[in-house]
Amino acid sequence: MAHTTVQEVLDALRDVDFPAGKDELVSAAKKAGASEEVVKALRGIPPEEYANREEVARSVRVDPDSDLGYSPGQRGEQARRGGRPGQSERLREVPEPPVDEKKERDRRPPPQF
Repeated sequence: MAHTTVQEVLDALRDVDFPAGKDELVSAAKKAGASEEVVKALRGIPPEEYANREEVARSVRVDPDSDLGYSPGQRGEQARRGGRPGQSERLREVPEPPVDEKKERDRRPPPQF
């Protein structure tokens, strides 16, 4: 997670024409003279095409004390989801829920004698 704010990232992308891909965003930030932390934050976003600055803001992982204006709950939700809806869910490894032994036994076929 980069130690920058969403506002710093968006300021570095002021001159970007959207839609834009990740590589274009990183290049634009470098050309705008963005800090290494901002460039690092942009390198950490998924390699997608972003339709606008809001999508970039939702995808970039930044310092939790970012001044985006989100409530602590909204910032927590961003951290759990890791960006755009549906983005990280397919990549995230989720442990299988424990199976109730009785339900498992009920699904087994009865023994054949």
